[in-house]
Amino acid sequence: MKDFPWYKQYPEGVEKEPKLYEYTSLVDLINKSCEKFSERAAFENMGVTLSYKELDKLANDFAAYLQNDLGLKKGERIAIQMPNLLQFPVVFIGALRAGLTVVNTNPLYTAREMDHQFRDAEISALVIVANFAHNLEKVPYLASIKHVIVTELGDMLGTLKGAMVNFVVKRIKKMVPAYDLPNAVRFKDAMRKGANSTFKPVALDLTDIAILQYTGGTTGIAKGAQLSHGNLVAHNAIVVQWFKPYLTASNDNIVLTALPLYHIFALTVNGMLMFTTGVRNLLITNARDIPGLVKELKSHKVTIITAVNTLFNGLMNNPHFKEVDFAPLQGAVGGGMAVQDAVAKRWEQVTGKALVEGYGLSETSPAICCNPLNGKHKIGTIGLPLPATELGIFDEKGNQLAQGENGEICVRGPQVMSGYWRSDNKNVFFEGGWFRTGDIGFMDADGFFKIIDRIKDMIKVSGFNVFPNEIENVVSSHPKVLEVAAIGVPDEKSGEAIKVFVVKRDQSLTESDVMNFCRENLTKYKVPRHLEFRKELPKSNVGKILRRPLREEEMKK
Repeated sequence: MKDFPWYKQYPEGVEKEPKLYEYTSLVDLINKSCEKFSERAAFENMGVTLSYKELDKLANDFAAYLQNDLGLKKGERIAIQMPNLLQFPVVFIGALRAGLTVVNTNPLYTAREMDHQFRDAEISALVIVANFAHNLEKVPYLASIKHVIVTELGDMLGTLKGAMVNFVVKRIKKMVPAYDLPNAVRFKDAMRKGANSTFKPVALDLTDIAILQYTGGTTGIAKGAQLSHGNLVAHNAIVVQWFKPYLTASNDNIVLTALPLYHIFALTVNGMLMFTTGVRNLLITNARDIPGLVKELKSHKVTIITAVNTLFNGLMNNPHFKEVDFAPLQGAVGGGMAVQDAVAKRWEQVTGKALVEGYGLSETSPAICCNPLNGKHKIGTIGLPLPATELGIFDEKGNQLAQGENGEICVRGPQVMSGYWRSDNKNVFFEGGWFRTGDIGFMDADGFFKIIDRIKDMIKVSGFNVFPNEIENVVSSHPKVLEVAAIGVPDEKSGEAIKVFVVKRDQSLTESDVMNFCRENLTKYKVPRHLEFRKELPKSNVGKILRRPLREEEMKK
C-alpha cells in the first residue's frame, strides 16, 4: 500500500499493514481468546461477572441446544433482541459456534419494524427479552418463526439475585406487559437442555456470513449488511492495532459498554476488540439511567469509554460525574453521530482526558476512521483512516477528487461488506470496490477527514448548500443549550429555510438569545429562520438525534 498522507500522523507502535487473517473465522478468534484469558473476567452486569472460562462453557451449552434440540443448520438466521445482559454474549457466541448467522435487533422496535426485519432475513429462531415479548404477538411473520426463546433480565444473575430482579421487574415495576407465546421456550430451560447434550463444532471459513447487521433505517427502509467472518476478523485485527497503545498487558483494563451490543460499534469494538485483548466488559443495561451510570463509573476503574455525543453530554450534566476518579481513563471514543466541538472540549476540561471522534457504518463492521487518543487528535474531525483502510473523496460520477475538495466519502478495505442481503447493490459501490458512505466530507492537509453532513440531510437555501451539522455545532456551543437538531423546511422565497429544535440546558434561554448567537457566528443565509424549543428530541436506539421524524412532523403541518 502506498504512503498515504495520514500515515505520518499514526501513533507510535501502530502498524500500517497488520496481519489481517490470523484466525480462520470469528469463532476461531473467540475460542482462542477464551483459552488465553480463561481466568479473567470477560463480562460484568448488575454486579455479576462471567469469566472467559464460564462464558466458553455456557456458549457451548447454548450452541448444543440450537444444534441438537432445535435442529438448526449452518447458515440459518437467528435474531437476538435484548439489551446489554450477560445472556447476550452467551447467545451470540453460541449461535456463531452453531454456524448460524446472527441478526441483531433493537428490543424497542415496533411490530412493523420487527416484521420487516424478520421477514427480510427469513429468521428461523429468535431470542427475545420478556419485557418486549408482547410486541412479538403483533408481528405477522411470527407464524413463520420456528423457535422463540424468551429470557428475563435476571436469568444469569444467580439463583437468589436473579429471582429477586425478575420479581421486582415484573411485579413491582410492572416492566413486563402480559404476553401469550404458547410455543416459546424459557432461556433457562434451553440452557439446561443444552448442558445435557454434546456440541459438535461446525466447519466455518472467512467467506461465511456471520452477521446480518441492519442499517438504522433513518433515511429509508433498513437493509441487512452482510458481514462475513472475514470482514469481522480483519476488522478486529485493524482496531486491535489502533487501540494497542492504550491497553496495557495487565488484567486491569475495563471498557464501559453503555451502547447496546446489538449496535455494530458496541458489538465489534467493545465486544470483539476488548474480548480478544482480555479486557473486562462492563455492560450497562439501561444507559438512560444517568445517575446509575455515574455510580458504575465511580465504583469501577474504567480504562476506555465508548458512547454517542448525547450520552457524553448527559454524563457531564450530572452533578456527581465530577466525583469520578478519571486517573485510570485512557480516553473516550464517540461514534454513531457527530461529536460536537463543545462537548469534546468540555469533556477534556472535566476529565483531563481526550474525547475523540471515530467513524464507521454498519456496512463497514463499522470502524474505518478514528482520531488517535495520544494527543494528536483534531476536534471536529473523524480522524485518520485506520490501518489497511483507504478513504477517498468522490464526485457524483465516481471521479476521485483532490485533497481539500468536498465530495462523497468512499472507503475500501477488508472490513467492508460484500453487499446488502437480497438487495440491488448496483449503486452501492463505485468502480474499484469503493463503498459509497452517503456522507459529504473532505481530507485536510494532514490526512484527517472531516464530515460536513449526510447527502440526504443537506438543506438548499436560495441555491446555497447548508449542512445541518454546522448549524448544530454552532448552536450547541451556546452555554445554555443542551441539545439541538437542524432541518430544512419548505419556504416560498428561498426554497428551503432552516429550522432548529432546541432543548434548553438553562431555562432562562430565549429565542432571541439563540438567534443573536447564530447571527454572530454564521453567515446570513445559514442563520435559522425558525426555532422551536422542545423538552426532548427524537433519538435512535443508541441515542443519536434523528432529524427525519422532525422533518416528517413539519411536512404534516
